[in-house]
Amino acid sequence: MSANQGERARRRLSTGERREQLLSVGAKLFSESPYDEVWIEQVAEIAGVSRGLLYHYFPTKRDFFAAVVERESERMLRMTAAVPGVPVREQLAAGLDVYLGYVQAHAHGFRAFHRADAAGDQAVRRVYRRALAAQEEQILAALAADPEFGPVFESAPQARLAVRGWLAFTTAVCLEWLREGELSQEQVRDLCARALLGVIA
Repeated sequence: MSANQGERARRRLSTGERREQLLSVGAKLFSESPYDEVWIEQVAEIAGVSRGLLYHYFPTKRDFFAAVVERESERMLRMTAAVPGVPVREQLAAGLDVYLGYVQAHAHGFRAFHRADAAGDQAVRRVYRRALAAQEEQILAALAADPEFGPVFESAPQARLAVRGWLAFTTAVCLEWLREGELSQEQVRDLCARALLGVIA
C-alpha cells in the first residue's frame, strides 16, 4: 500500500471509530503485558497511525490506559445490568451467560481491565476501583429491589462485603477459565451462580 493510500485509509475512519480502534489495540496489548512494558509507539504502529495522532486522542499513556479500563468497565456494566421487575434467581443464570459470553468475546479487554489494579500508577488504580465499585453498586441495587433478597439485605450489614467477595471470586474464576479453558461456559456459570446464592443466602 502506498503512503497516499494509507493516508486515505486513515481518513476514512470517523473520530469515534478511530478512538475505538486505538482502545481495542490498547486492550490487547495491556492484557498481554504489564503496564510498564507497553509502549505508545507499539499502539500507534499496530493501529497504523502516527504517534502524534494517538497523543491527540490521549495526551499521556496514563490517560490512554485509563480510557481502556473505563471502556471495558462500561461494557461490563451494560452487559450485567439487572432487568427491573424480574427476580434475581430468574435472571442470574441468563445474566451470567451474557457476562461469560462477553468475557470470551473480549478476553483481551477483560484481562486488561483486571490488570489495572496491578498498575503502579495510582490514578489508573483509582479508575479501576471506581469501576469495580460501580459493578458492586449495580449488584447491590438489584438484590435490594428483589422481593426475596431485599429484606435480608436490609438487616445484613455484611451484604456489601459478601458481594465484593463474590466479585473477586468471579473475576479469579474467569481469568483462570480464560487461561486454562478446561470447563465449559455452563459449568463456570453454574459455579458462579451457586457462589452468589451461597453468599447472600
